[in-house]
Amino acid sequence: MLSFNNTEVSFSGKTNKDLNRSYWLFKMVSNQTFVKIGKSLTTFAIKMHLPIKGLIKATIFKQFCGGETIQECDKAIQELGKFNIGTILDYSVEGKETEKDFDACCSETIATINKAKNDKHIPFCVFKVTGLARFELLEKVSAKIALSAEEHLEYDRIKNRVNLICRAAHTGGVPIFIDAEESWIQEAIDMMANHMMQLFNKEKAIVYNTYQLYRKDRLSYLKYSFDLAQRSDYFLGAKLVRGAYMEKERKRADENNYPSPIQETKEDTDKDYDAAIEFCAENISRIAICAGTHNEISSMKLAELMQKKNISTDNKNIYFSQLLGMSDHISFNLANAHYNVAKYVPYGPVNEVLPYLIRRAQENTSVKGQTGRELSLIMKEKERRRQK
Repeated sequence: MLSFNNTEVSFSGKTNKDLNRSYWLFKMVSNQTFVKIGKSLTTFAIKMHLPIKGLIKATIFKQFCGGETIQECDKAIQELGKFNIGTILDYSVEGKETEKDFDACCSETIATINKAKNDKHIPFCVFKVTGLARFELLEKVSAKIALSAEEHLEYDRIKNRVNLICRAAHTGGVPIFIDAEESWIQEAIDMMANHMMQLFNKEKAIVYNTYQLYRKDRLSYLKYSFDLAQRSDYFLGAKLVRGAYMEKERKRADENNYPSPIQETKEDTDKDYDAAIEFCAENISRIAICAGTHNEISSMKLAELMQKKNISTDNKNIYFSQLLGMSDHISFNLANAHYNVAKYVPYGPVNEVLPYLIRRAQENTSVKGQTGRELSLIMKEKERRRQK
């Protein structure tokens, strides 16, 4: 019987020292004031080249990242693999702006594919289109504003990078996720994702687009994507998430006087997310999904749907995924019950993944109940170990 309350299983990958570090870390990020001050001080210290890299690497980086390089992630890959949990290597360097940086990110993503080809513990790779492209150009394409001759050439280079990555994934037989981003650049990303699926998903799902169900229109867009896949005779790859840019989306909609694309309530998001997993489970012979969620109810719902529809727990068209360092009670208990599970394992130089780490800290502070749940489970496990 699947349960997310078995802390012995949840923390089977953690030593007492690891557990204590996680406890103090979640304790700190549960304090909004600490997170705000910590963000400013850390950013300042990095800019001033103060010697705090070691402290960051030993604490928040160790909790949420696999290493600074692909090679440094080997330990995390093998540790997760012992518990039948896969790794999704996520090069989490953000905010780059030059063609040289975009080409470097493309090469790094292909390096993760080459690593995954030879490692059974890496079932997927992932990239963000903004790692390969100027944000402003994606915004222009999404808004259907005419491009200059120079911008057309720039856009061709972006499409070429996306094609190189997806072709490498197809050749290597490694499924790849194209992450979702802000709504005002998403149309350009969707167009590229659909084209890549049409090219490379003829035999099975290699390329996955990502659907953020906190957007009001994404459930209908998922269904549209499936119709498109059926009409063009390819498999749909769908990574289902709730979403990551809510405050930014609402603020921009308010400032620019257009209706917010974000659901009015969390309940609406939950409803659409669960409807999306149900739709995919109904059509699992033609859709491959990864349920990227830290929500226990949605995770349990998908597991129950699989049981109800006689879909085996190891069906390669269904994966569950959580972030490294979070929701181990979901990941480890699902893997222990023989479901397919993979952790997103971000990596990159400490100072360059700092924006990602700050977001993780803020997310744990702002998502209602997230940190409290993590802390209560850690405390429960610490007590269980004390009583052994």
